[in-house]
Amino acid sequence: MSERLDAAYARRWYTLGVLCLSLLVIVVDTTIVNVALPTFARDLHASSSGLQWIVDAYTLTFAALLLLAGAIADRYGRREALAAGLAIFAAGSLAAAFTQTTSELIAARAVMGVGGAFIMPATLSIITAVFTDHAERTKAIGLWSAVSGLGVAIGPVAGGWLLDHFNWDSIFLVNLPIVAVALVAGYWLVPASRAPGVSGSGRLDLAGAALSVAAFTGLTYTIIEAPSNGWLSARTITLGAASIVLMALFVAREARAEHPMLPLRLFRNPRFTGAGLSITVLFFALSGVVFLSSQIYQFVLGYSPLAAGVRALPSAAALAVFSPVGAALARRAGVRIPVTLGLAAVIAGLLIFAQASASSGYGHYVLALVIVSAGIGLAMSAATSASMRELPPAMAGVGSAVNDTTRNMGSVLGVAVFGSITASVFASRMGGFGGSLGTATAAGHRPGGAAVLHAAADAFVTGADRAVLAGAIVVAAGLVVAVRAFRPARAVAPAGAPAGVPAEASAKVLEAA
Repeated sequence: MSERLDAAYARRWYTLGVLCLSLLVIVVDTTIVNVALPTFARDLHASSSGLQWIVDAYTLTFAALLLLAGAIADRYGRREALAAGLAIFAAGSLAAAFTQTTSELIAARAVMGVGGAFIMPATLSIITAVFTDHAERTKAIGLWSAVSGLGVAIGPVAGGWLLDHFNWDSIFLVNLPIVAVALVAGYWLVPASRAPGVSGSGRLDLAGAALSVAAFTGLTYTIIEAPSNGWLSARTITLGAASIVLMALFVAREARAEHPMLPLRLFRNPRFTGAGLSITVLFFALSGVVFLSSQIYQFVLGYSPLAAGVRALPSAAALAVFSPVGAALARRAGVRIPVTLGLAAVIAGLLIFAQASASSGYGHYVLALVIVSAGIGLAMSAATSASMRELPPAMAGVGSAVNDTTRNMGSVLGVAVFGSITASVFASRMGGFGGSLGTATAAGHRPGGAAVLHAAADAFVTGADRAVLAGAIVVAAGLVVAVRAFRPARAVAPAGAPAGVPAEASAKVLEAA
């Protein structure tokens, strides 16, 4: 046993490489699809809500199943969960490549999201288990976070190049060789691990999982379909109320469950809660502006998919560069400084973005997006490290899943909210084209359609401005919470610790529980 542990520790940096490759493929898939949205609008005749569902079907199933996937990994093995997730992701990618309709593509993307739900929490919890030294663990998490930025950079460029040279199915087929490498390397380099003290026979909270999936799906569906149903229509209000009821039932279930999927005691720790909320609003902003800017670059500014992908590189590079900077700053000065500075930078970038007009060029958008991405990089790795540091080893898997759930729910809601506000404004101005920018742009390229093209660009940019301004308000609220959550204080017990138990003792209590 000791020899196996020594061997796992000796190859920990190689293990990190496999985990980062596994993370990279699922992050790339979020951004590679964004650059293909205009292609889907043209080839699959996808509506505005259809485009949102192509993006959100992946992130929604991803987010909704993360907690259950994390619990399964803790009980039955994190390496096994990682391998299963990679296999499911590959199967979904293969199915997506051969779809013929928007509905089929949405279904295949949902399958890919199931795979992603098993991959992401396994990577972070394995890092926590393998890197036992605090300084090395912080560095490893910083590199893990930087890979997210690298994925943001690779996705648009790789997607643009593939779309320029091959059919759109290539953006899904490219996942298969990457997954094959990760599976083979993982077999040799990723050590087996489970959460300490967790029995493989422990019951899974399937009722809680079902309620969370229903609540998150209902909320996302309500927001995405609100522009076509009417924000104040009886249908929207009924669906919204049902989603809130389901969410309340989920919370009540988790509070009473003997083996909850989401231990609510985690949130008694204000630093853990503040870190989770910070990550949520960061990815809310990131996914929203990427969703809109991908369409602005191609539909409004007229770039090809490859040219649009190349123009996304500066902002993606800023995210990748500032992620390790945020981790280093957190080690030297504490978490509060990089998180609050990062959130403030995101707000500033969003406010610049919201000043755009139909005549604004690439320079306006790239300035805004670089500032947003730099802020996200600063805050993301610091907040992630903070949330994981608050957890004892026995709760690493659950904590990883909660961390990843906040990240992906932020992404889901970002696309849903930003897209829905933009679509509502666009439809009110260009209702004759069914609320679809793709339809209006196609009409604008016909003889005599210059006026339609200009009106469509103006309507879409105006809607995007309003959506981004709303996003800035949400991030500002997150900044207020973060300032309070990370204020200097006496030692805080790890998340989930019983009230009044010292920090040192609480970890032992939880590990023994």
